[in-house]
Amino acid sequence: MRALQSSLVWLLCLSSFCAGSGLAQDYQVKTLATGLDEPWSIAPIGDGTYLLTEKSGRLIRLGPKGSITTIKGTPPVYFASQGGLLEVLADTDFANNGMIYLSFAGGDKSANRTTVVKAKLDGDTLSEIQTILEVGPDKEGPAHYGGKLAFLPDGTLLVTVGEGYKYREEAQNLDWELGKLLRINTDGTSPADNPFPNKAPRVFSYGHRNPQGLIYDEATGRILMMEHGPKGGDELNHIQAGRNYGWPAITYGVDYSGAVISPFTEAEGMEQPLQYWVPSIGPSGLAIYRGDLFPEWQGDLLLGSLINEEMRRLKLNGDTVVLDEAIFPEIKGRVRDVRVLGDGGIIAVTEEGDVFQIAR
Repeated sequence: MRALQSSLVWLLCLSSFCAGSGLAQDYQVKTLATGLDEPWSIAPIGDGTYLLTEKSGRLIRLGPKGSITTIKGTPPVYFASQGGLLEVLADTDFANNGMIYLSFAGGDKSANRTTVVKAKLDGDTLSEIQTILEVGPDKEGPAHYGGKLAFLPDGTLLVTVGEGYKYREEAQNLDWELGKLLRINTDGTSPADNPFPNKAPRVFSYGHRNPQGLIYDEATGRILMMEHGPKGGDELNHIQAGRNYGWPAITYGVDYSGAVISPFTEAEGMEQPLQYWVPSIGPSGLAIYRGDLFPEWQGDLLLGSLINEEMRRLKLNGDTVVLDEAIFPEIKGRVRDVRVLGDGGIIAVTEEGDVFQIAR
């Protein structure tokens, strides 16, 4: 039995910690849960309750007082290396319809794929499970699934898909869905206004490596996405329909061996990132701050860093990053997911199994 607990201990930020960072001097960090088994994603569903995925395949409900309930009926997943149960996202009308969306690695070692299902949360059980996406063609090996989900205002669903690691050239191939950002209807059909309706009906953008952060910002109408580079070359991109984001034809990174992947960092017809990181930080769990608790952060991006084991804040002026800094030093570990709550509070989840809430 995993050791799970809720902590009522609040850590008060000392003013000496916060000075000069743009961070308020009176925030608090509360530990909501510890001892989870490599959590990957968290989704608030109201009344201080959350759904969380554990990569091994368990979906849990975390109650406002720290109670843990295992949700029954979760689809089987291919759990190996980077594969497993990935994102959980509540429907925009969850309060009325109880629908959620899950992404995961489906299949086995020799034939696997990024998969998305929708299901109804009926008490402690999933029902009405429907597969709405299976990325094709199948690939071998348990790497680079993407798996991040986000809704657009028209009700369509964005799904990030990695290029499968050893299939990196296919990120430029519209006959494959690897290395793409896909856009689908919630019944699994393809929107008629996607940019490649005949050749690649589900593809929204391409030339991606392994996208691990995705948001739609209602205030600006922008889609922002982060992806892991190889050795260096992590990126933050402003996504626009039909655009090519370059991987692996252009990159600011090199192979893990040090070998050159491409001699080019830019090329005609390929988009430049808003920000790139050399060395890599392993960006994950992108969120945009819109709330009242930290008014000085309006419109700033919050993200996790798997490599630096920290949270970070990025301030943008249009499409220019003007500040990139570490925040909340009390939160240590491989920050996998970050969410901004309706009351302006912030939730962070680490792969080590901790769930933190930051508030005032």
